[in-house]
Amino acid sequence: MDLNKQSVQKRLVREHLENIKFSQSDRVASSPELEYNIETALKKNNAVLIAHYYTDPKIQELAEKTGGIVSDSLEMARFGASHRADNLIVAGVRFMGETAKILTPEKRVFMPSDEATCSLDIGCPPIEFSNFCDKYPDRTIVVYANTSAAVKARADWVVTSSIALDVINYLDECGESMIWAPDKYLGSYIKKNTGADMILWDGSCIVHEEFKAKGILDLKKVYPDAAILVHPESPDSVVELADFVGSTSQIISAAKRLSNENFIVATDAGIFYKMNQMMPGKNFYIAPTAGSGATCRSCANCPWMAMNNLENLLFCIEHKSNEIVVDGSIAAGAKKSLNKMLSFRKTT
Repeated sequence: MDLNKQSVQKRLVREHLENIKFSQSDRVASSPELEYNIETALKKNNAVLIAHYYTDPKIQELAEKTGGIVSDSLEMARFGASHRADNLIVAGVRFMGETAKILTPEKRVFMPSDEATCSLDIGCPPIEFSNFCDKYPDRTIVVYANTSAAVKARADWVVTSSIALDVINYLDECGESMIWAPDKYLGSYIKKNTGADMILWDGSCIVHEEFKAKGILDLKKVYPDAAILVHPESPDSVVELADFVGSTSQIISAAKRLSNENFIVATDAGIFYKMNQMMPGKNFYIAPTAGSGATCRSCANCPWMAMNNLENLLFCIEHKSNEIVVDGSIAAGAKKSLNKMLSFRKTT
């Protein structure tokens, strides 16, 4: 993309952030009564709670307690498609709710907040992206899951960070050249590791983009034995420092596998709920996102994920609010590329 298009994408994200209201205070204090009411409402409405690793720990805890799931976006999609509940309550961001609806159109899908979205989604508008793809008609279009249903409908493949390398490797071996969107850092990481012919859209995650290599190196001086775990949406300079690079679920698995006692983690801090639960004997430190010192506080929390809280979760279930609806023609196109994602490991 040229510099003018790059500035357009950054402006879209900035304007969206300015026009909505959210804060970390949205992560409300827990109350036993509120949690009990949520459990009761889920049962009464034949609903299941599907939560992402980045949501409030109390929401993650409730999802597990009530027979739902806490996972990355790939497993969220698979779980929702196979579960018998009539109503899916998706605690995450909008593209996750859209994916659940596309894959299970016979079910109703609701979200605690109708404003919870993603900078990667905002920064890849469907019309602009479609025009961009039209310039390269011979290329296979591969998009990250963090995109709108309309962008997925324009694509040939959808991938998550957990299977992106494998899919691109497969397509490269088939002799295909590709368009990749929207995360430029993940795209750069994949291109470097596969050697594939990829043209990258210029998008980024506002959380992962802020991790700083110098801050991580300073923190490493404090914990010299710490392994550095990095999500590939992070800048190249941060990825280069990593002992392991991977998706949220892969980061958790790496922490279990590695013998280190201490870990510096460059992804959303919401993942610490699951990491501490599964590995109580290990210590996890969030990678710095600002300042030059090792003790600076990190802002590694997605502001849109923070819009999911116990109060709006209960309201959503009881009142069936913020229902996700996807246009039929868009859903049909998006389902083709999503089904490739879901069946990929079975066919390769």
